[in-house]
Amino acid sequence: MPKDNRFAVLIDADNVSEKYIKLILDEVSNDGVATYKRIYGDWTKPALGSWKNVLLDYSITPIQQYGYTTGKNATDSAMIIDAMDILYSNNVDGFCIVSSDSDFTRLAVRLRESGMNVIGMGEKKTPTPFISACNKFRYLEVLAQNAMPNILPAEDIEYEEGASVPVTVEMTPLEIIKSAIQTIVQEISDDDGRAFVGEIGNMLVRRYPDFDVRNYGFRKLTPLIQSLKIFDIVSERNSDGYNRLVYVKERSAAAPLQNRRDQK
Repeated sequence: MPKDNRFAVLIDADNVSEKYIKLILDEVSNDGVATYKRIYGDWTKPALGSWKNVLLDYSITPIQQYGYTTGKNATDSAMIIDAMDILYSNNVDGFCIVSSDSDFTRLAVRLRESGMNVIGMGEKKTPTPFISACNKFRYLEVLAQNAMPNILPAEDIEYEEGASVPVTVEMTPLEIIKSAIQTIVQEISDDDGRAFVGEIGNMLVRRYPDFDVRNYGFRKLTPLIQSLKIFDIVSERNSDGYNRLVYVKERSAAAPLQNRRDQK
């Protein structure tokens, strides 16, 4: 995706800790530019006091929303109304909704219906419907874990050398991702049984919005696929003579192709 895509970053202060803010904005920068940065909550509450310095440091606009009725979340309504106003302004290409609340599921669906790219971010408690409603979803715990590389692995998984360690979150299991990669390779492979690794990654995100190689302890898709030990990775130099194209092929059928490559 082009780096100049414009995003509206809308944060639910009632459901997100200020410790994640830099990680959130850094993640958005991978897809585009944060044109709007707004955070919603009742700023008269002492519980939100820790956000104040963070808002100044990252130039985030606080939106005050009083709770009109006990038991009702007026913050959600204000955030949804603002999102629709921004949508109709035609000033953005996508939205980043930061919350662990399922109340934003319909909003994510509506924004996607209007052609917006919707990135969701939330903690592991985020309900599946909201995750599925986004184009892609990022777990805040995983982003934080990748920012702290000195923690030892908690489970016996083969990780890429130097990779950060994942945390245990409610995410798509690795076995399901493994099966999905097999299916995708079979669906999109050429006559030699090869599938372009970039296309595999795109299709995984479309089928599993919470897919992120960092969930499984990797920084790149290729090492993750290699760790599954059922695929071979084939790298070929592009026609420009500099860049390389990386393909994936099921190992059971890869020997002839490997032999041809070794003869070059």
